Amino acid sequence: MKKQWRYGTLAGLWALSVWGCKTPDPAPSPYESGVYIINAGSSFDNNGSISYLPRNAAAASTDIFNAANARPLGGVVQDYAEIDGKGVVLVDNSKVGQDKVEIVEAGTFKSLGTVQAPDVENPRAVVAAGPNKAYVSCWDATGDFSNFYPKPGYVLVIDLASRTVTKKIPVTRGADRMVLVGSEVYLGTTGGERVLTVIDTEKDEVRQPGVDVGVNINPVAVDANGRLWAYAASAKEMVRINAATKAVDLRLRVGNAVKSPASIALSQDKQVFYFVNSFVDSNDNLREKGELYSFRITDGAIPATTPIVNRLFSGLGVDPQSGLLYAGVTPASKQAGYVLRYRPNGNGVVLVDSVKAEIAPSKFFFR
Repeated sequence: MKKQWRYGTLAGLWALSVWGCKTPDPAPSPYESGVYIINAGSSFDNNGSISYLPRNAAAASTDIFNAANARPLGGVVQDYAEIDGKGVVLVDNSKVGQDKVEIVEAGTFKSLGTVQAPDVENPRAVVAAGPNKAYVSCWDATGDFSNFYPKPGYVLVIDLASRTVTKKIPVTRGADRMVLVGSEVYLGTTGGERVLTVIDTEKDEVRQPGVDVGVNINPVAVDANGRLWAYAASAKEMVRINAATKAVDLRLRVGNAVKSPASIALSQDKQVFYFVNSFVDSNDNLREKGELYSFRITDGAIPATTPIVNRLFSGLGVDPQSGLLYAGVTPASKQAGYVLRYRPNGNGVVLVDSVKAEIAPSKFFFR
């Protein structure tokens, strides 16, 4: 009997120890699945922020970096991306020496580290370039309007695990948007250059030559056929590029003498581009206005004569899960904006709802 009691007691203690050592399920992240609204903020007020909007919600959580860290981002928010569980926020402050890259925990926005000036000067865009590796394009220090880009740009290579800069890749003036295609990053410019710079992400080196496309060229996205599209601002052209051969195989005129694309986004199925033509209306006290258009990647021309929405938007994005088009509205430079959500419908779109955001909603990141 003693033996049985001893065995029963041991079994009970073992069960209790196993129960006591059981690891509880982790609490869900507060920003698990939805969209981050990148609110640029006002240029000289340095009040950019990021809002979080769940897909099925009618209200957004505002300034989530401040909520998680008890301090504001402290500048204009230029871009955001997530790489291996880490968020990368680009912050451009109007004061010299205050630009930075904030690295946060994706899903909670708690700060993990900061990369600051002098490494970071006028950051413009961020893209994943490998495991725990981010590329950040920078203009470097700018000058006056007679010589706005006195220095070449560069691309920072940041190791997100150690939160350190491992390399600076010298590139063209006005280094701007980037798109990853395979093991290459295509880098655009606003500095008056004609060439898309191609960077080998395995060697972190510029491949020569680049792709001669047109003045002030910036990559936009890769379509359903694997073709890279870019926008040449000076010529007001959407340009299709075969990334394998580095050859341009199509040019489509967008805009006209007075209208220019301000924001461009690719649909969920990567078959349709949406873009906003902005212009100054001389009949309305020189007020800036805008019109939303679309075209298919198989179109041979863009008949941008009848807009699908008569409105100026400060940013566009398409949710890869729902297919909804998100469009930012900025009523004034110091006034909180909002986001309109549209559902694609044939050749047009149907308004779903409107959600209040913060100042200058300009970009969207979907997770």
